[in-house]
Amino acid sequence: MMKRLFAEMLGTSWLVLGGCGSAVLAAAFPDVGIGLLGVSLAFGLTVVTMAYAIGHISGCHLNPAVTVGLYCGGRFPAGEVLPYIAAQVVGGVLGAGVLYLIASGNADFSLAGGFAANGFAEHSPGGYTMMSALIAEIVMTFAFLFVIMGATHGKAPAGFAPLAIGLCLVLIHLISIPVTNTSVNPARSTGPAVFVGGWALQQLWLFWVAPIVGGALGGITYRWLSTED
Repeated sequence: MMKRLFAEMLGTSWLVLGGCGSAVLAAAFPDVGIGLLGVSLAFGLTVVTMAYAIGHISGCHLNPAVTVGLYCGGRFPAGEVLPYIAAQVVGGVLGAGVLYLIASGNADFSLAGGFAANGFAEHSPGGYTMMSALIAEIVMTFAFLFVIMGATHGKAPAGFAPLAIGLCLVLIHLISIPVTNTSVNPARSTGPAVFVGGWALQQLWLFWVAPIVGGALGGITYRWLSTED
């Protein structure tokens, strides 16, 4: 169990460092910035790479909403939900910490730039309301869990689940970065928020509630639809 929790912590750190790091360090880098498409790809690539690296160890959840969704879908034991979530949150904060150490080496760096934190209203990249953010995060996380459940189904093509899941996360980011900076992952949201403080911590509740609700609904819906059981 300790090895599995360590794998979840390490994997979630990589997700935050890779995904949020691409947004903080490379999205608008002079002349060669990777932009929204690049950040979306970076988040997807973190999941693909870690799924192949630690999927056989911990299942590579990297996300409290995924853990809850898999539990609701009948794929994960109740007794392991809270330890997994704790490991993921620690990993998210550690990943953000490493990113802060790197980013702060630039004289122009400031947390006032947002540090890839998730937000709504005046802190939404596109100025979207709290209701828009809530709907987007619930629906996107629902879709994410639905794809995860399907891609890891016993009758799905073997070996391709990480690609399907990673590409789904890319698509989710392409849709929702303008709305919330895309969370669908409470651990990913918590890491940067701890360093930004203030508004990021005040709005963090939405990026726990909405992904958890969406993940649970996705797991329940797929379990009802599936012929696995």
